Amino acid sequence: MVPLIGVIPGGPELIIILGILVLLFGANKLPKLARSSGQAIGEFQRGREELENDLRETVEDEQETVTEASSD
Repeated sequence: MVPLIGVIPGGPELIIILGILVLLFGANKLPKLARSSGQAIGEFQRGREELENDLRETVEDEQETVTEASSD
């Protein structure tokens, strides 16, 4: 089976990627970039959890409706 996300970079690859990031954004902007990326990931996870809860509640409501209709 072929992985969908590809190979996760190891030690030397991470050092090269971090070096490129420092060159592109500068050392002063990296903490801001990391903070905003973390906030975006947190927002995404909260949105996903809300959607899962809404779907779960909808399924439960539908199951209750079917159960009530079949018992009548």
